[in-house]
Amino acid sequence: MRPDLKRVEDRLLEETALEYPLVGDILRGLIGAGGKRLRPLLVLLAARAFNYDLDRLVPAAAGIELLHTASLIHDDSIDHAELRRGQPTLNSVLPPEVVIMVGDYMFARSAMLAASTMNPRVLAVFANCLGSICDGQLREIFAARRADVSLDDYQRRIYGKTAALFAGSAEIGAILGDATDKEIDALRRYGGHLGMAFQIVDDVLDLRESTDHIGKPAGHDLRQGTVTLPTMLFLQNRLGDASSLALVEHVLTESAPGDHEVAAAVLAIRRSGAIEQAIELAWQYVEQAREALEAIPEGETRDMLAALAEHAVQRHY
Repeated sequence: MRPDLKRVEDRLLEETALEYPLVGDILRGLIGAGGKRLRPLLVLLAARAFNYDLDRLVPAAAGIELLHTASLIHDDSIDHAELRRGQPTLNSVLPPEVVIMVGDYMFARSAMLAASTMNPRVLAVFANCLGSICDGQLREIFAARRADVSLDDYQRRIYGKTAALFAGSAEIGAILGDATDKEIDALRRYGGHLGMAFQIVDDVLDLRESTDHIGKPAGHDLRQGTVTLPTMLFLQNRLGDASSLALVEHVLTESAPGDHEVAAAVLAIRRSGAIEQAIELAWQYVEQAREALEAIPEGETRDMLAALAEHAVQRHY
C-alpha cells in the first residue's frame, strides 16, 4: 500500500503549499511529520476489496486527511497545545485568530477535495463527519474539569471526535469502490468500532507513554481537565486510596495544576489497573470490528483490515 499512500501524501503536500508566510512551512512540517495516515489508508483498503480506482480514491483520501488535520489545528488552539507529532503547533507561533482561519481554510480545502469525487453520497458522508467532529469537540469543551462524566457521555464524545471520521473513511472508500449497500454498511460499522478502539488507546497512551513516544507532553488530557477512560475508571471504580483519588480529582478539576501534581496523578492511575481495564474495552471494540468484516469478501484486503484493527490497540504511539 506504500506507493498508493505516497500518491495521497503528494496530494496533501500540494494542498498545504500555501504562500502565506510561515503558515505553509508549519503545515508542511505537520504533514511531513507523518502521523499514522490511518484514515486515508482506510479509504483505500475499503475500496481495495471491490473496484480499486486510485484516480477516484486519492482525492477522497487526501480530503479525509485534510479534514483530520483541520480538526487538529482547531483542537490544538482550544487546548493551547504547543507540540503535535513532535512539531510546533500553529498556535504556538501565530495569533489565535490566524490559527482559526488556517483551520477553516483547511476545512474548505478538504471539502473541495471531497467534492472533486463528483459523488453526492460521498459529500453527504463527508458533511456528516464534519458535523460529528464539531459535536464531539463541543461535548469535550462542556464536560471539561468535571469528574462526573459517564461512560455513555465519554463514548458519545469520542465517537464524534474520532470514530465518526474512521467510519466515514471506510464508508467513502466502499462507496467509491462500488460496494453493495450491505458491504458499505459493514465497512462503516467496522470503521466506527476501529475508531473507538483507537481513541481509547490514544487516551491510554497519554497516561502510559513518554513525551518522546507520543510527540506531546504526557498527562496532557488530565492537565487540560479532559476526562478520558482510564481516569474515569480510576475515579468511578475507586481504584486508589483516598489520597490518590483526591489528588486525581483535584488535578482534573483545578484550572492550573502544578507539574508535580500532574506527574503524581499520572503515576497513581498507571499503578491502579485502570489502564489495563481501558485496554480491555478497546479489545472489545476490535472484536466488534472483526465481526463487521464478515460481510466483506475473504482475501488479503479483509485480512489487512483485521490486522489494522489489532494494530490500533497494540501500538505505542
